[in-house]
Amino acid sequence: MKTENSFLQSTTARLILIGVLTIVLLIPLTFVQDLITERSFRKQEVISEITAKWGDSVLLYGPIIKIPYTVHYPVKNTTETVSETEYAYFFPEQLNGHIDVNTTAKKRNNYEAVVFSSSMKFDGTFTKPDFSSKDIATENIQWDKATLLIRANNLKSIKDGMKIKLGDKTMSFETATSDPATSVSTLETPNFAISEYFTDEKLNFNFNVAYDGSQELKIVPIGKTTSVSMKSNWTSPKFTGYFLPGGNLKKSDDTGFEASWKILDFNRPFAQNYFGDFPELKNYSFGVDFIIPVDEYQKNERASKYGFLVIGLTFLIFFVIQSISKISIHIFNYTMIGLALVMFYTLLISITEHSSFLKAYLIAGISVVLMISLYSVSILKSKKFAAFIGLSLTGLYSFIFVIIQLENYALLAGSIGLFVILGLVMYFSRKIDWNAIKEEV
Repeated sequence: MKTENSFLQSTTARLILIGVLTIVLLIPLTFVQDLITERSFRKQEVISEITAKWGDSVLLYGPIIKIPYTVHYPVKNTTETVSETEYAYFFPEQLNGHIDVNTTAKKRNNYEAVVFSSSMKFDGTFTKPDFSSKDIATENIQWDKATLLIRANNLKSIKDGMKIKLGDKTMSFETATSDPATSVSTLETPNFAISEYFTDEKLNFNFNVAYDGSQELKIVPIGKTTSVSMKSNWTSPKFTGYFLPGGNLKKSDDTGFEASWKILDFNRPFAQNYFGDFPELKNYSFGVDFIIPVDEYQKNERASKYGFLVIGLTFLIFFVIQSISKISIHIFNYTMIGLALVMFYTLLISITEHSSFLKAYLIAGISVVLMISLYSVSILKSKKFAAFIGLSLTGLYSFIFVIIQLENYALLAGSIGLFVILGLVMYFSRKIDWNAIKEEV
């Protein structure tokens, strides 16, 4: 005889309820993803506060010879002329740089930022400035009002001032201008008579800079030949910018890295001298990013995106066991199991903030697998089924962890893994006699 609640006890009703419950559990899973995003933003805020006090990213290039000259423009419809002062900029013939960078980690609460102290030594040569390409008369060139320029940002983090030795004389730099759009400032020496320095065709220079900074350090190759070497204790450098280091790059997971660049004038998209406006060269810089290579919050976010897969497959395993063993599992039991699976992600993010992602993943995974396995013993009345569920969850979490670590092969590994999982589900469900499971409606 058919009863009124027979449909609610049927296989179809169970499948519908499990499907609805899976969709409902996406709501707390979404809240977890929002929490991860919020904590990630908070981390960036704290890092910005730390680096702002210590020193922001570093960009430096120079020295550059600046020489004013007079240009006479004719006044329209008259025989008169108007005189204006313009400037010529001459880059070094040879520029050599030797940079030592010592990185340290600054912590605040649960967050960590990488900062560095750098010692930079530059030397090189200038050739005598040549105005012949612009057909500027010698009497219009103000040789006695020449200056040297260095372009840099993050000036507050320069230590011990900046001086340059030009020939056998030493000059100091002072702040001349600052460009808010690019955050690059210009340092300039007092006027000097450049003809007194060029006793032959070449003029030597050298200067040192001690700089505190964070995130990145970049140089612009303004020399006709630019050779820069960099040495640091940072073990995970990310080389960035317009040029990459040469073939003699040395890396070590224990001691840091050594890198060098050699850039010629025809390797770069700008000239060796300019007349009139000075170009913006920031986009042609090269250097190193000193950032923590693995973002733990990004890993948490990637893990949470597999939450729907974990919940769905876990419910499917319980349903297959229920169908094979004829054991009745109440929808309340499914709800408790689903909430435990969601709790995995809250444990993961909270433990990650106090430890590494690997340790957090192990602790959260083991805790949830043990909880669900022990709970399964009571509802399934079988240690064999509980052990099978525990092994299945362990394999599933291990599979997801491997995918998270991969970058280039994540899609391939994920596709193969899902194919294998589907095959296993088909294998274990092959003995279910679906025709024997009648809906008594």
